[in-house]
Amino acid sequence: MIKIRNVYYMLAYAYQTLNEASFKSIQAEEFNHIHDLMAAILIRGVKNQVKRGLHRDYKERSDVTGHLRGKIDVTNSVKQNTMIMQKMVCRYDEFSENTQLNQILKTTMQLLIQHGEVNAHNRKELRKVTLFFNHVSTVQPYSINWSAIPYHRNNATYKLLMNICQLVLKGLLMTTDDGEHRMREFLDDQQMHRLYEKFLLSYFKKEYPHFSARASYIEWNVDDDISDFLPAMKSDVTLTHKGKTLIIDAKYYARTMQTHAMFHSKTLISSHLYQMFTYVKNKDRAGSGTVSGVILYAKTDEDITPDHDYQISGNRFSVKTLDLSADWEDIVKQLGAVAGMM
Repeated sequence: MIKIRNVYYMLAYAYQTLNEASFKSIQAEEFNHIHDLMAAILIRGVKNQVKRGLHRDYKERSDVTGHLRGKIDVTNSVKQNTMIMQKMVCRYDEFSENTQLNQILKTTMQLLIQHGEVNAHNRKELRKVTLFFNHVSTVQPYSINWSAIPYHRNNATYKLLMNICQLVLKGLLMTTDDGEHRMREFLDDQQMHRLYEKFLLSYFKKEYPHFSARASYIEWNVDDDISDFLPAMKSDVTLTHKGKTLIIDAKYYARTMQTHAMFHSKTLISSHLYQMFTYVKNKDRAGSGTVSGVILYAKTDEDITPDHDYQISGNRFSVKTLDLSADWEDIVKQLGAVAGMM
């Protein structure tokens, strides 16, 4: 089980906005539940946003009115026979705070209030900040197209808040057979995998600035320059420094080993090894041996923990685990050992 405080540190690296002064007090708090941590971040973030001003946008409205405005909808006016009341159906734009961003925020806060394991103080604070959303409607959590949310200069400050909302609505929220909402005890593996990858990349960028750290595409080492229909290869983290390259593949799974069905023997997961072998060999086009690869699993409760190094066909391959249930100082040491493979 990952410590709640470690989840906060992972979030702080993944979303650098959490390092701003207004969020610093969260570091000193003790959280017994992941719901409480998410609530604390939203409370501070929404308060900051209220001070800046809630996002507003133009929304088209249609009203039956005797005061003409915008465009007259003649067709619907005739259908509704509004002219006998000396009124018309008018369509017009209204500058409103009832935008998708605010709807997602309100929905998330209400679900945490109603179904989350949130302490009394944070629950009270959530209720206070939702008062600023009286004119904002809620949305169905499963109808949100997260990848289609547009960010620009006027709403960029919402990006952290939307990431936290996504973790809550996709990683914690469940719907029972009778349609009722419930909250998971912890983030589901898919959302934790996403956070784990983002955390590792951001950590190496910040703590090892002398390395070039990025999630880079690896080109296929084709002989005839024809690469049509070949799948894209993108590493989770690629570190480069002084002519050396280390490709890191982040894996957050319930199991780090595979078991032979007949003999019940355990081996490393073959598909993960094949993937890393492909990455390293295509990256090391010259066969120099300066490219290495490490599969970095989040530690599970399995009896056998992968901790192996191999020299295969001139390149170094490693399979390691990161114990996210350890104290943060120990996690820093473990990541330092990974960086030391360069």
